[in-house]
Amino acid sequence: MAGKIVVIPTYNERENVTRLIPEVLAQDDEITILVVDDNSPDGTGRAVEKLAAETSRVQLLKRPGRGGIGPAYKAGFQRAMELGADLIVQMDADFSHPYTSLPEFFRATEDADLVLGSRYTNGITVVNWPIERLLLSYFGNSYVRAITGLPVRDTTGGFKCWRREALAAIDVDAVRSNGYAFQIETTYRLWRKGLRIREIPIIFMDRTVGDSKMSKRISLEALWMVWWLKVQALRGQL
Repeated sequence: MAGKIVVIPTYNERENVTRLIPEVLAQDDEITILVVDDNSPDGTGRAVEKLAAETSRVQLLKRPGRGGIGPAYKAGFQRAMELGADLIVQMDADFSHPYTSLPEFFRATEDADLVLGSRYTNGITVVNWPIERLLLSYFGNSYVRAITGLPVRDTTGGFKCWRREALAAIDVDAVRSNGYAFQIETTYRLWRKGLRIREIPIIFMDRTVGDSKMSKRISLEALWMVWWLKVQALRGQL
């Protein structure tokens, strides 16, 4: 298998992911979806297995329990590489990321190593977030840029398309963080390697089904992780 693999981590996303999968597959005939499920109690994994039995373009990677989005993506990236993917997309299962942007992402990789869907390049393009969460995200991104120098408007964005060579270059196994910090760290490592990043504006829609995985611990991790990244970069250890 080669081509384009979309990695979708899930935990209790049965209703969302079963609706999302057909929509994503319809965007490009070369897309294969790899769902990484953390043993969801709501039966997400079983629902995906049924879809996988109908088409080889849907695959399921089962994990033993809830381990966080960072480890889930690392496992998904590794499997996608093993399957021979040339382009690897990461996206959420909750319809917050506009799957109709995938063809544009794929085209953009012709002159970029990482394409990032951005909520903050054309003003603020976020729908249905409470104001306190929006302010936390917006000024949190400003904080990350100020500390790290990362020239990216949406440093915590989780809708990305990687060229295979880019993922190999950053050594995903060495990535330490989880949650929003995982998004920051992977993009920062890529930038420090001198690889090309392109941001494409997206409209981010807050989920309408299921519960957010956001927590205070995830936010706090991002606050201190940027300092760790800066120190490691100064030491030449990234």
